[in-house]
Amino acid sequence: MLEFTVRRRERKTLEIAVEPDASVVVTAPIDATVEAIEAKVHRRAAWILKQQRYFSQFLPRAPEKTFVSGETHLYLGRQYRLRISSGLKDHVSLTRGFIEVSSTRPNNRDFTRGLVDAWYLQRAHVKYRERLEASIERFAVPDSFRPTGLIIRQLEMRWGSMSPVKRLMLNKRLIQAPVDAIDYVITHELCHISEPNHGAAFYALLDRVMPDWSKRKARLEGIMA
Repeated sequence: MLEFTVRRRERKTLEIAVEPDASVVVTAPIDATVEAIEAKVHRRAAWILKQQRYFSQFLPRAPEKTFVSGETHLYLGRQYRLRISSGLKDHVSLTRGFIEVSSTRPNNRDFTRGLVDAWYLQRAHVKYRERLEASIERFAVPDSFRPTGLIIRQLEMRWGSMSPVKRLMLNKRLIQAPVDAIDYVITHELCHISEPNHGAAFYALLDRVMPDWSKRKARLEGIMA
């Protein structure tokens, strides 16, 4: 489901705009129903995604990582330096402010990238499941908000999603974000089990189980920009 902000005005028609920061703003008549707004956004989804891709190419981006010793990489919201050494086995670990890479091919940057990516994915599987269990406990009836499965993928335009069959999908890159931001994304998606659309009931539930969600969202966007 695409995220968007609704602004209500004295007008007869509903307008959808994609801002230069790739956010989506819907300007709707005061009496427009949430269902009508959701339906219009759904019909224009292909156009919205096309516009977001266009604007995304102009957004500030972090320099492309080169995977050499001394380069900094994020993990759970903290910066760690990469330290690459020659070894008999390929292994990645976290040690005293460093992401230690012991490699049979220490001078091959693409090989190092593969090792680090695999390590991130392994850590994501562990940490996401841990934070999922913690997030479920925020709800009054936790078992009602337990997803049927967890999928980790490299996603381009979103941090997570919840399928109609209650399957939770999370962005692999989210493992670089702070734990409180990971919890926000997971909790946001769990709310969709009860409230599929971003209507008033959805935000009322999110406000109830995570009152500071907007601060967490802002931190996520600030660190991961």
